[in-house]
Amino acid sequence: MFSLSKGRYAARFALTTEDVAAAQALRWRAFLANRGRAEGAQTQARDADPFDETCRHVLVEETGTGRLVCCFRLMPLQSGAELERSYSAQFYDLSPLAEYPGKMVEMGRFCIDPECRDPDILRLAWGAVTRFVDAEGIEMLFGCSSFLSTDFDSYTDAFALLAERHLAPRRWRVRVKAPKVIRYARQLLGRKGDPKQAMLKMPPLLRTYLGMGGWVSDHAVVDDDLGTLHVFTGLEIGAIPPARARALRLVAG
Repeated sequence: MFSLSKGRYAARFALTTEDVAAAQALRWRAFLANRGRAEGAQTQARDADPFDETCRHVLVEETGTGRLVCCFRLMPLQSGAELERSYSAQFYDLSPLAEYPGKMVEMGRFCIDPECRDPDILRLAWGAVTRFVDAEGIEMLFGCSSFLSTDFDSYTDAFALLAERHLAPRRWRVRVKAPKVIRYARQLLGRKGDPKQAMLKMPPLLRTYLGMGGWVSDHAVVDDDLGTLHVFTGLEIGAIPPARARALRLVAG
Protein backbone atom coordinates (compact mmCIF):
# COMPACT_ATOMS: atom_id res chain seq x y z
CA MET A 1 0.00 0.00 0.00
CA PHE A 2 1.93 2.97 -1.26
CA SER A 3 -1.07 5.28 -1.59
CA LEU A 4 -4.84 5.07 -1.64
CA SER A 5 -7.06 8.01 -2.52
CA LYS A 6 -10.86 8.24 -2.31
CA GLY A 7 -12.84 11.46 -2.36
CA ARG A 8 -11.42 14.05 0.02
CA TYR A 9 -8.85 11.76 1.66
CA ALA A 10 -5.71 9.81 0.84
CA ALA A 11 -3.78 7.19 2.83
CA ARG A 12 -0.06 6.50 2.63
CA PHE A 13 2.83 5.11 4.63
CA ALA A 14 4.90 7.53 6.69
CA LEU A 15 8.18 8.09 4.83
CA THR A 16 10.13 10.46 7.09
CA THR A 17 10.78 11.15 10.75
CA GLU A 18 8.59 14.25 10.31
CA ASP A 19 5.72 12.03 9.17
CA VAL A 20 6.07 9.86 12.28
CA ALA A 21 6.29 12.95 14.49
CA ALA A 22 3.03 14.21 12.97
CA ALA A 23 1.37 10.89 13.78
CA GLN A 24 2.68 11.04 17.36
CA ALA A 25 1.31 14.58 17.73
CA LEU A 26 -2.13 13.49 16.49
CA ARG A 27 -2.07 10.53 18.87
CA TRP A 28 -1.28 12.86 21.76
CA ARG A 29 -4.22 15.07 20.85
CA ALA A 30 -6.55 12.10 20.54
CA PHE A 31 -5.45 10.12 23.60
CA LEU A 32 -3.83 12.48 26.08
CA ALA A 33 -4.38 16.21 25.51
CA ASN A 34 -7.56 16.49 27.54
CA ARG A 35 -6.61 14.12 30.35
CA GLY A 36 -4.18 16.16 32.37
CA ARG A 37 -1.16 14.03 31.51
CA ALA A 38 2.12 15.84 30.90
CA GLU A 39 4.94 13.49 31.75
CA GLY A 40 7.87 12.18 29.71
CA ALA A 41 7.37 12.38 25.96
CA GLN A 42 3.98 13.97 26.52
CA THR A 43 5.66 17.24 27.53
CA GLN A 44 6.58 17.45 23.82
CA ALA A 45 2.87 17.03 22.95
CA ARG A 46 3.64 13.65 21.41
CA ASP A 47 2.56 10.11 22.22
CA ALA A 48 5.65 8.01 21.49
CA ASP A 49 6.99 4.63 22.55
CA PRO A 50 9.70 2.17 21.43
CA PHE A 51 7.24 0.27 19.22
CA ASP A 52 7.15 3.23 16.85
CA GLU A 53 10.59 2.21 15.58
CA THR A 54 9.50 -1.29 14.54
CA CYS A 55 6.11 -0.47 12.98
CA ARG A 56 4.89 0.86 9.64
CA HIS A 57 2.89 4.06 10.20
CA VAL A 58 -0.14 4.85 8.05
CA LEU A 59 -1.33 8.44 7.60
CA VAL A 60 -4.73 9.51 6.28
CA GLU A 61 -4.66 13.08 5.04
CA GLU A 62 -7.11 15.56 3.60
CA THR A 63 -6.07 15.82 -0.05
CA GLY A 64 -6.85 19.50 -0.48
CA THR A 65 -4.94 20.72 2.57
CA GLY A 66 -2.55 17.94 3.58
CA ARG A 67 -4.10 17.96 7.07
CA LEU A 68 -3.51 14.72 8.97
CA VAL A 69 -6.91 13.38 10.05
CA CYS A 70 -6.16 9.78 11.03
CA CYS A 71 -3.20 7.55 11.75
CA PHE A 72 -2.34 4.07 12.93
CA ARG A 73 0.62 1.72 12.94
CA LEU A 74 1.09 -1.83 11.70
CA MET A 75 3.48 -4.52 12.98
CA PRO A 76 3.62 -7.52 10.63
CA LEU A 77 4.47 -10.90 12.17
CA GLN A 78 5.30 -14.09 10.29
CA SER A 79 3.27 -16.24 12.70
CA GLY A 80 2.13 -16.55 16.30
CA ALA A 81 5.71 -17.48 17.23
CA GLU A 82 6.59 -13.75 17.00
CA LEU A 83 3.77 -12.47 19.18
CA GLU A 84 6.04 -11.56 22.08
CA ARG A 85 7.36 -8.70 19.93
CA SER A 86 3.93 -7.07 19.86
CA TYR A 87 2.57 -4.17 21.89
CA SER A 88 -0.32 -6.35 23.07
CA ALA A 89 2.09 -8.83 24.67
CA GLN A 90 2.78 -6.26 27.41
CA PHE A 91 -0.78 -6.64 28.65
CA TYR A 92 -1.99 -10.11 27.66
CA ASP A 93 -0.67 -13.65 27.90
CA LEU A 94 -0.83 -14.48 24.19
CA SER A 95 0.34 -18.09 24.51
CA PRO A 96 -2.97 -19.52 23.17
CA LEU A 97 -2.12 -17.85 19.85
CA ALA A 98 1.54 -18.89 19.80
CA GLU A 99 0.87 -21.83 17.47
CA TYR A 100 -1.08 -19.76 14.95
CA PRO A 101 0.63 -20.70 11.67
CA GLY A 102 -0.36 -17.83 9.39
CA LYS A 103 0.92 -14.30 8.92
CA MET A 104 -0.46 -11.75 11.39
CA VAL A 105 -0.43 -7.99 11.76
CA GLU A 106 -0.97 -5.93 14.88
CA MET A 107 -2.80 -2.66 14.32
CA GLY A 108 -2.26 -0.11 17.05
CA ARG A 109 -2.60 3.49 18.15
CA PHE A 110 -5.51 3.97 15.76
CA CYS A 111 -6.96 7.45 16.12
CA ILE A 112 -8.94 10.08 14.23
CA ASP A 113 -8.56 13.81 14.76
CA PRO A 114 -11.02 14.67 17.57
CA GLU A 115 -12.33 17.58 15.48
CA CYS A 116 -13.23 15.34 12.51
CA ARG A 117 -16.54 13.50 12.26
CA ASP A 118 -16.54 12.38 8.63
CA PRO A 119 -17.26 8.61 8.40
CA ASP A 120 -15.32 8.51 5.12
CA ILE A 121 -12.11 8.79 7.17
CA LEU A 122 -12.73 5.49 8.95
CA ARG A 123 -13.90 3.93 5.69
CA LEU A 124 -10.70 4.89 3.88
CA ALA A 125 -8.54 3.75 6.80
CA TRP A 126 -10.08 0.29 6.63
CA GLY A 127 -9.61 0.30 2.87
CA ALA A 128 -5.91 0.94 3.47
CA VAL A 129 -5.74 -1.92 5.98
CA THR A 130 -7.50 -4.19 3.49
CA ARG A 131 -4.98 -3.37 0.77
CA PHE A 132 -2.09 -4.12 3.13
CA VAL A 133 -3.66 -7.37 4.35
CA ASP A 134 -4.25 -8.60 0.80
CA ALA A 135 -0.81 -7.57 -0.45
CA GLU A 136 1.02 -9.25 2.43
CA GLY A 137 -1.11 -12.40 2.71
CA ILE A 138 -2.16 -11.61 6.29
CA GLU A 139 -4.44 -14.19 7.92
CA MET A 140 -5.13 -12.51 11.29
CA LEU A 141 -5.43 -8.88 12.34
CA PHE A 142 -5.24 -8.08 16.04
CA GLY A 143 -4.69 -5.29 18.55
CA CYS A 144 -6.01 -3.53 21.64
CA SER A 145 -9.38 -1.80 21.27
CA SER A 146 -9.68 1.07 23.74
CA PHE A 147 -12.59 2.61 25.61
CA LEU A 148 -11.59 6.21 26.30
CA SER A 149 -12.08 6.11 30.07
CA THR A 150 -11.36 3.76 32.97
CA ASP A 151 -14.93 4.16 34.27
CA PHE A 152 -16.13 0.59 33.75
CA ASP A 153 -19.63 1.32 35.07
CA SER A 154 -20.30 3.71 32.20
CA TYR A 155 -19.64 0.91 29.69
CA THR A 156 -21.49 -2.02 31.26
CA ASP A 157 -23.99 -2.35 28.40
CA ALA A 158 -21.13 -2.54 25.90
CA PHE A 159 -19.19 -5.08 27.94
CA ALA A 160 -22.32 -7.16 28.57
CA LEU A 161 -22.85 -7.34 24.80
CA LEU A 162 -19.21 -8.33 24.26
CA ALA A 163 -19.54 -11.07 26.88
CA GLU A 164 -22.77 -12.37 25.39
CA ARG A 165 -21.90 -12.34 21.68
CA HIS A 166 -18.29 -11.60 20.89
CA LEU A 167 -15.85 -13.52 23.10
CA ALA A 168 -12.91 -15.14 21.34
CA PRO A 169 -13.12 -18.83 20.48
CA ARG A 170 -11.68 -20.78 23.41
CA ARG A 171 -8.68 -21.93 21.40
CA TRP A 172 -7.64 -18.30 20.80
CA ARG A 173 -8.76 -16.78 24.12
CA VAL A 174 -5.81 -14.89 25.59
CA ARG A 175 -5.07 -15.00 29.32
CA VAL A 176 -4.58 -12.45 32.08
CA LYS A 177 -1.16 -10.86 32.39
CA ALA A 178 -1.60 -7.18 33.35
CA PRO A 179 -1.77 -6.33 37.06
CA LYS A 180 -5.03 -4.36 36.76
CA VAL A 181 -7.83 -6.08 34.88
CA ILE A 182 -11.61 -6.30 34.97
CA ARG A 183 -12.89 -9.83 34.35
CA TYR A 184 -16.05 -8.51 32.78
CA ALA A 185 -17.23 -11.77 31.21
CA ARG A 186 -17.33 -13.36 34.66
CA GLN A 187 -18.68 -10.23 36.36
CA LEU A 188 -21.52 -9.74 33.86
CA LEU A 189 -22.40 -13.41 33.41
CA GLY A 190 -26.04 -13.71 32.34
CA ARG A 191 -26.59 -9.97 32.04
CA LYS A 192 -28.25 -8.74 28.84
CA GLY A 193 -26.85 -5.41 27.74
CA ASP A 194 -29.06 -2.88 25.96
CA PRO A 195 -27.91 -3.31 22.34
CA LYS A 196 -28.60 0.32 21.40
CA GLN A 197 -26.72 1.73 24.39
CA ALA A 198 -23.97 -0.83 23.91
CA MET A 199 -23.28 0.26 20.34
CA LEU A 200 -23.37 3.94 21.32
CA LYS A 201 -20.69 3.29 23.92
CA MET A 202 -18.61 0.97 21.76
CA PRO A 203 -15.45 2.54 20.26
CA PRO A 204 -15.87 2.99 16.47
CA LEU A 205 -12.82 0.85 15.72
CA LEU A 206 -14.18 -2.00 17.82
CA ARG A 207 -17.62 -1.71 16.18
CA THR A 208 -15.94 -2.21 12.82
CA TYR A 209 -13.98 -5.24 14.06
CA LEU A 210 -17.17 -6.82 15.41
CA GLY A 211 -19.07 -6.12 12.19
CA MET A 212 -16.47 -8.16 10.33
CA GLY A 213 -16.66 -11.10 12.73
CA GLY A 214 -13.96 -10.01 15.17
CA TRP A 215 -13.75 -11.23 18.75
CA VAL A 216 -12.40 -10.00 22.09
CA SER A 217 -10.72 -11.13 25.29
CA ASP A 218 -12.87 -12.04 28.29
CA HIS A 219 -11.22 -9.34 30.43
CA ALA A 220 -10.39 -5.67 30.04
CA VAL A 221 -7.05 -4.14 30.97
CA VAL A 222 -6.98 -0.90 32.95
CA ASP A 223 -4.34 1.25 31.25
CA ASP A 224 -3.60 4.09 33.67
CA ASP A 225 -0.96 5.59 31.36
CA LEU A 226 -3.52 6.34 28.64
CA GLY A 227 -6.54 6.52 30.94
CA THR A 228 -8.35 3.78 29.01
CA LEU A 229 -9.83 0.33 29.28
CA HIS A 230 -8.89 -2.00 26.46
CA VAL A 231 -9.71 -5.47 25.25
CA PHE A 232 -7.58 -7.71 23.07
CA THR A 233 -9.28 -7.92 19.70
CA GLY A 234 -8.71 -10.43 16.91
CA LEU A 235 -10.07 -10.87 13.41
CA GLU A 236 -9.44 -13.89 11.22
CA ILE A 237 -9.41 -12.57 7.66
CA GLY A 238 -10.92 -15.73 6.22
CA ALA A 239 -13.94 -15.37 8.52
CA ILE A 240 -15.00 -11.94 7.24
CA PRO A 241 -18.47 -12.25 5.64
CA PRO A 242 -18.13 -12.26 1.82
CA ALA A 243 -20.35 -9.19 1.33
CA ARG A 244 -18.29 -7.21 3.84
CA ALA A 245 -15.04 -8.37 2.25
CA ARG A 246 -16.27 -7.22 -1.18
CA ALA A 247 -17.22 -3.81 0.22
CA LEU A 248 -13.79 -3.40 1.82
CA ARG A 249 -12.01 -4.35 -1.39
CA LEU A 250 -14.07 -1.83 -3.36
CA VAL A 251 -12.59 0.89 -1.15
CA ALA A 252 -9.14 -0.70 -1.22
CA GLY A 253 -9.14 -0.95 -4.99
